[in-house]
Amino acid sequence: MFGKRLGSPDPKRHLWVLGLIAPMSALLPSQLVLHTKLTVFWWLGPIIILIAIPVLDWVVGEDGTNPRDEDYELLSNDRFYRWCTYLFLPIQVIGLIIASCMWAGTDLSTVDKIGLATTLGLVSGIGINAAHELGHRVENLERWLSKMALAQSAYGHFFVEHNRGHHARVATPDDPASARMGESLWEFLPRSVIGGFRSAIRLEGERLARKGHRWFSVHNHILQAWSMTVVLFGALMAIYSPSILPYLLLQAVIGAGLLETVNYVEHYGLLRGKRPNGNWARCAPSDSWNSDRLVTNIFMFHLQRHSDHHANPGRRYQTLRSSEEAPQLPAGYATMILLALFPPIWRTVMDPRLLAHYAGDVSRANIQPRKRERILAAYDVPAAA
Repeated sequence: MFGKRLGSPDPKRHLWVLGLIAPMSALLPSQLVLHTKLTVFWWLGPIIILIAIPVLDWVVGEDGTNPRDEDYELLSNDRFYRWCTYLFLPIQVIGLIIASCMWAGTDLSTVDKIGLATTLGLVSGIGINAAHELGHRVENLERWLSKMALAQSAYGHFFVEHNRGHHARVATPDDPASARMGESLWEFLPRSVIGGFRSAIRLEGERLARKGHRWFSVHNHILQAWSMTVVLFGALMAIYSPSILPYLLLQAVIGAGLLETVNYVEHYGLLRGKRPNGNWARCAPSDSWNSDRLVTNIFMFHLQRHSDHHANPGRRYQTLRSSEEAPQLPAGYATMILLALFPPIWRTVMDPRLLAHYAGDVSRANIQPRKRERILAAYDVPAAA
């Protein structure tokens, strides 16, 4: 089942199961510490995601393959790829259960428990990406699985905001999840978190009103997703101890923070064109930062082929294509996340690439409003531009 089947057009087919290493990193710390006596393995999540994957990205390099148009239906209907995302969820939940038992116990120091919570948080963040893949599907099962995958991070409103908010407004000043040139990650995070929350509430309220439903109803997608978080956290505290709540909340914050940091990377400074009537043009491949680094693509289900995802949200991850029109990052998303943590390094790396993408015309970028005059002046562009 897990090898390249006879006649499969996907040369990476046997690799996608490796994406399950991410949730499995929540299962391994206890065994690694038990057998090696090295408590550093409570921090296995950061070791894998922030160190091992960037190094492997550099060693392995780029993918370089695209699925053929004539293979689209075959790949889309191959259920092997769906099971790679379906299996993410039970592994993720088992890891959270094991961690909750350890948080409730007295064998671990506070530092070790924080390390384990950090590992679970990073797994939760990648779990949001699995939820992202499932949430774009039309099948009810996969949409419900998407909400379940968001329960651990307590970020259920993402199901609404990403699909109906971000995809409609991406690469415009109206989108809280599209970072602006000159905006640091630390400025972006509160704007995206608060703006995305408000947008989700408004969008879901409008949808419910159109269908004749009240906000507090079983039809509310946000309340459905949040209820799953309440049930999950409540059950874990009832089984183990209410004392685990700080660690549950910490891992949820880290998971949501990882998601928003990826958002920061995906569209930094990019701005859609406008039609003659003043409306925003359709999202183009040039409106998303891409990377075709193989290792991160496997771990994040082709999220780095982001331009094709925005152009064709209904495409399953295995059918996404790399586009020559899309601006390219100098490294994979995992490496870019590390750079984003340090704004001066980020600007040194990304601002020249953004400028080159717009052929030297910085006025075409999505610029942080309060820094606009300063940035335009730095590139000798009149403020009227």
